[in-house]
Amino acid sequence: MPEHTGETRNEQLTRNIGELLQELRVAQAGVQILFGFLLSVVFTDRFHDASGFEKSLHLSAVALAVAATALLTAPAAWHRLLFRTGSRERILTVGNRLVLVGLVCLALAITSTVALIAKVVYGGIAMLIMAVLCLLLFGILWFVMPFRLHPANGTQPTGPPR
Repeated sequence: MPEHTGETRNEQLTRNIGELLQELRVAQAGVQILFGFLLSVVFTDRFHDASGFEKSLHLSAVALAVAATALLTAPAAWHRLLFRTGSRERILTVGNRLVLVGLVCLALAITSTVALIAKVVYGGIAMLIMAVLCLLLFGILWFVMPFRLHPANGTQPTGPPR
């Protein structure tokens, strides 16, 4: 069902860009904290004693955090470079896709980091359990629930009365 807000198309695009950029601020804070943690780990004595697998898992988490950072900041950079060029609709369309891929990278980076911590502290079985639990948590909350709540699926969210 299309949204009827009484806005012109340009006003709607402007609002949608603003909403996208605000959502990115929330996601980016998580990426920055995670990235800082991952960078600092390398400079600890314990990291130098880590196994090759643990170092590889760490590097994959760093790479995923870098990818999430690039993907989640791209729409803001595009907006800054392209604003006043009439490109809002294209920025929204492509930016939305990048944000979704960026969120997947963020979820995988967090999952890899939690798996690494579980591996170092408790071993391989804990690593697998924590990785599965993290993937389930992100998958359900970030992707399954929105599809279930979508009006086209016949599910009406309950909320405060109007």
